[in-house]
This record gives sequence, structure tokens and C-alpha cells, in this order.
Amino acid sequence: MNAFPRELDSRTADGITVTLSWHPTTDRITVLVANEADDELLELEVEPAEALDAFNHPYAYAEFRGSLDPTEDASLPLAA
Repeated sequence: MNAFPRELDSRTADGITVTLSWHPTTDRITVLVANEADDELLELEVEPAEALDAFNHPYAYAEFRGSLDPTEDASLPLAA
């Protein structure tokens, strides 16, 4: 089985790229948000039934699911 994630969809607007991926070895679905302006990455593991909601509104999804804790930095710097 292919170990690499399979990109299901992606979009870019205003320096923010959102990618929806399926990871076949673990059967996980993730949404990755790359924000060039803030030089940050945010990766969310999502339930299959919520994948499109998370893809279309990743920040709202993260906040709703508690993935964005104001006391904790939930993002990672982009690789140079």
C-alpha cells in the first residue's frame, strides 16, 4: 500500500492554501492549512463525515473542535 498521503482537494486564496488529504496506511483524513502571511501551518485530523466542513472552514472547525486553544500555539512554522 502507498504510504504517501493522497490529496483529495486543495485551494489557495489570499496566501492561504488548504489541502484535504487521505492517509491510506492509517486511514486518517487531515486538513492542512498553510498561511504564508503568518508563516504558519495548521494540521487537523478530521472525521470522514466532517471532512468537507473542515476543508471549507478550517479555522471555524478547529475552534469548534477545540483545536485552537488561545493559551497554546496550535500552529507550526512553515519550513524554509
